[in-house]
Amino acid sequence: MTDPVAPTPEPARLVVLVSGSGSNLQALLDACQDPAYGAQVVAVGADRDGIAGLDRAAAAGVPTFVHKVKDYPERADWDRALTASVGLYRPDLVVSAGFLKLVGDDFLAAFGDRYINTHNALLPAFPGIHGPRDALEYGVKVAGATLFFVDGGVDTGPIISQVVVPVEDDDTEESLTERIKEVERRQLVDWVGRLVRDGWTITGRKVRLK
Repeated sequence: MTDPVAPTPEPARLVVLVSGSGSNLQALLDACQDPAYGAQVVAVGADRDGIAGLDRAAAAGVPTFVHKVKDYPERADWDRALTASVGLYRPDLVVSAGFLKLVGDDFLAAFGDRYINTHNALLPAFPGIHGPRDALEYGVKVAGATLFFVDGGVDTGPIISQVVVPVEDDDTEESLTERIKEVERRQLVDWVGRLVRDGWTITGRKVRLK
């Protein structure tokens, strides 16, 4: 059992990691405009330059940093650099918002009980990068999105929340993916707020609000 993580009286500090358009980042930035939400995005990190997510952060006046894997001799060196940059901003919660890189041991040692990710399937079913496609191919009647704490596996960490999306008879991978994205974004914003306002505990695989 991890030590309970208590809510903070000041707005919780969020570091958001992105690799692309940053639509989930934008949803969090918008939510943080309401003081009652209880959080603020204090930095945005990325694994590549020239992406819209960094532009969104800049437009909001949020500091950014970039660490490209190819710029480091070993993956572990990249992981240590990413860990150090995130740590500079003393985050209460680190949010993967479309961040397409798996973090390593150093990062998880520093932030493993406060690093969350979202996946476009109902885990433990259909992990990996093709959740909606794999769900359709399997013939499931419901799909959805899962919010979870990241561990050393691929989409295997303790589950925070899940939301269900019905699969329609005429769904394609693209149509199902888009419908999942809508509820996935709402779930992310809702539960980030709940976590930072209430605090949380992780006992084994059980995540509970305080």
